[in-house]
Order: sequence, then C-alpha cells, then structure tokens
Amino acid sequence: MSVRPRRGPTVVNLCFHGIGTPERDLEPDEERYWVSEEQFAELLEAAGREPRMRITFDDGNASDAEIALPALRRAGLTASFFVVADRIGKRGSLTAGQLRELAQAGMTIGNHGLKHRSWRSLDERGLGEELVEARAAIAEAGGQPVDEASCPFGEYDRRVLAALRERGFRRVYTVDEAPAQPDAWLQARYTIRSTDTPASLERLPGARNGLVASLRTAVKRWR
Repeated sequence: MSVRPRRGPTVVNLCFHGIGTPERDLEPDEERYWVSEEQFAELLEAAGREPRMRITFDDGNASDAEIALPALRRAGLTASFFVVADRIGKRGSLTAGQLRELAQAGMTIGNHGLKHRSWRSLDERGLGEELVEARAAIAEAGGQPVDEASCPFGEYDRRVLAALRERGFRRVYTVDEAPAQPDAWLQARYTIRSTDTPASLERLPGARNGLVASLRTAVKRWR
C-alpha cells in the first residue's frame, strides 16, 4: 500500500491591482480590481497579521510605488510586483526609476508580459515577445534579473507552462483562487476586488471550496 507524503501548511497569495484613482484608461471591467487607499491600508494591516499571507501586485500601476511601497515599508512587509513591459514609463504606470526603487527596497520584480494579453492565444513568436522580450525589458528597467512571472488574466495551459519552464522562470503565479504550497513552482492566488474587506481575508483559507479550486488548477495544467 502506497502512502501519500504529508503536505505542510499552505500559504495564501493575495493579488492586488490598482490603488486609489486610476491615472490611465482602464480595460473593460478592470475597475472591479481597484481598491481605495483606505481599503488598501485595512487589507494590508489584516494581511500583516497572518504570517501565511503573501502579497503580490499585477499590471505595474503607478500606485504600486506611490501608495503600496510606502505602506509596505511602514508595515515591514515585502511583495512581488508583476509588470507589463510595454506600459513602463507611460501615464499611470511605473517608470523605470520607480521599478528600481521597488527593487532596492527588497521587493521582487516579475514579468506580466509585454502587452497584457492572454498567453494561451499566442503563437511561438507571440510567446517569445511575452516571455523573452518583456522579461529583458523589465530586467533592464528594474536593474535586476527577472525570474518570476504572473499569467495575465490568470489564463494558462500545458503549452504555456512548458514555455515558462523552458525559459527558466523560477516561480509562476496564477489567480486560481486557492491556497498554495510554499515552495511550489506554480502558485495560485486570490484576486483582491473592490468589495473585499479584512473579514474577506480572514475567510480565505477555508472559503471558496479548496477542493474545487485544486481541480480547476489541474484541468488548466492539462489543457
């Protein structure tokens, strides 16, 4: 009789997007993922009380440096910031100087692609732009190597994961709304929405049916 190895405690990865008033035109329905400054402060305080919670940001909005970074510093926390390379230096998005400031503060800078498009829909040339060209541009702007990635819109399949592995990404983040094993290569996250509160975070580890979320992740891997 085989015995399954016991898994240790899981972590809960949070995925923030924008904070405060957007300084750029938003994509359709994107406003659902923006939180107010007061809301962010409350959520960050709640996350800081739970050692198992990790903090990430997608899209590379200017609020990452202007609002999130000072708050993280005050709280003594670190986070991972996944950047859309084609937006660097544009209105409402991080500048190269802000990326370096994040890196120098001990934050992780990761790849969120070149043009914020689904990687599942791309041919090999398109994947090269998103995984290779974008990675190089973000690394140059931030002044440090980039070895983590976040899948835009949380969309991925077996082909995308294989491409990420082939290109040596050390860790890949999704938004599969589930806890994750601390050292796993593929990291599920919970997306923070404009309706979330500290009470929402307290319910995350046991909410949203963990078994269903795990099955959803498995299906995506084998598409």
